[in-house]
Amino acid sequence: MLDFAPRFTQYERSFRPTKLLRIVEPLSGTPRIRVTCDPVLGWGRARPRRELGSHHIAFHGYDAELRLTTDAPLSYLDGEPFGLSERRHFVLAWGAPVEEALEPLCERFLRETVKYWQQWVKHCDIPPIYQEEVIRSALALKLHCFEDTGAIVAALTTSIPEAPGSGRTWDYRYCWLRDAYYALGAFRLLGHFEEREQFLHFLLNVATSAPDLDLAPLYRIDGKSDLVERVLDEWPGYRGETPVRIGNGAAVHKQHDVFGEMVLALTPLFLDARFREQVTPPVLDLVTRLARKAVSVAGQPDAGIWEYRSEWRPQTFSSLMCWAAADRMARIAKQHRPADAEEFRSGAHKIREELLSCAVDPSRGCLVADYGGTEVDAALLQAVTLRLLPSDDQRLHATVNAVQHDLAHDGWLKRYRTNDGFGVPAVAFMLCTFWQVEALARLGRADEARALMGRVREVKSPLGLLSEDLEPVSHVMWGNFPQAYSHVGLIHAAFAASPRWSEYGS
Repeated sequence: MLDFAPRFTQYERSFRPTKLLRIVEPLSGTPRIRVTCDPVLGWGRARPRRELGSHHIAFHGYDAELRLTTDAPLSYLDGEPFGLSERRHFVLAWGAPVEEALEPLCERFLRETVKYWQQWVKHCDIPPIYQEEVIRSALALKLHCFEDTGAIVAALTTSIPEAPGSGRTWDYRYCWLRDAYYALGAFRLLGHFEEREQFLHFLLNVATSAPDLDLAPLYRIDGKSDLVERVLDEWPGYRGETPVRIGNGAAVHKQHDVFGEMVLALTPLFLDARFREQVTPPVLDLVTRLARKAVSVAGQPDAGIWEYRSEWRPQTFSSLMCWAAADRMARIAKQHRPADAEEFRSGAHKIREELLSCAVDPSRGCLVADYGGTEVDAALLQAVTLRLLPSDDQRLHATVNAVQHDLAHDGWLKRYRTNDGFGVPAVAFMLCTFWQVEALARLGRADEARALMGRVREVKSPLGLLSEDLEPVSHVMWGNFPQAYSHVGLIHAAFAASPRWSEYGS
């Protein structure tokens, strides 16, 4: 069984119709299969009107027509088993119907789509090792990009639980600004830059609708922020796990790190000569305002990267990102607004000094998750990646060691071990484990990084996809799937842990 959405260049334009194609072929014998197509309206509160054609079923009641076209007898679509004796084709189309002969159309779409993605992959930079994993992650990540607006979604699913019985069932079908920043970093490693240019338009759009530049942590793919969280009581949920949620309450959080991440997302536009045409007065004004916002909120309580829904505290990761915003803005200003450079150098110094004063455990010599606290969280590993301190600073090594000691099980990292209102997390967060690989590699502990990468690369679906979470003993994946964050983490970790091509004489 082969599923794909067609995408290729046709008439010198990108052709990506809203169609899902399925080709089913017997490999041996005459297997019995069952085919159903049962779309709903209003999250299951109503059903569309069905209309049978000669080779299709049309579903009415949507903004556009939904149509399933097939070369199988329509009687086969009633959910009863039938014998599959030949290759069959199914096209679920939104809007424009299929008007060509189905089999040649599907086979042509398949050939052209495969050719398109093969060419796209050929234009990806990949490391000498972990190549298959990086290629698969690159493809998965690209499929999370909504090119019409530049949004990058966190996942394509909602309410797959982070762990059984946890109640942690969230809707991830939106663009988190934080996640988008990390995704853009992965695309940069892959040698793809159009995603950053597209995201710039998305950010400019949402910034114009944010009073005082109070960015929401996440947005819909159309740039709107009305994401009221609701529970669908009538839905049974994945494996019976409830509640099923649509919308996301984190949209009204204060998460101060997003200002830093947006400055970092824009920084290459100013420091990379290939993007000179993107450095316009509105973009320079936006990055300056974002950096000033980061400086102004550093050290203030917020929900943080882990989106705590109970008590807010000054989060170390948020301040780390605010410091990074000021630090990078000082470099941007040196080239583009020299009169502002000292303002941001001074701001970065102040944030860094406060962070190192308030967020270091004197007994262990490591960074801690929140100001004045004693617990660590996995986000502290980003202090290594962002170069808060020199790589030989013992506070960085102590932080990595503390995170491993407190949060790791066989290398797999939990986010934190504190009660967040839903209990203590029971599963590992895949992104954090990849952050661990990256931090080890950047601290010169390459053997440890590669040993860990060797273990974690073995955990994936049959198609090479990753979820958000992993039960570290059974290696069962949980959480929304596939998860862009996890594939982003794999790409960053693979490039960090892999030798350079120059070591192979190329």
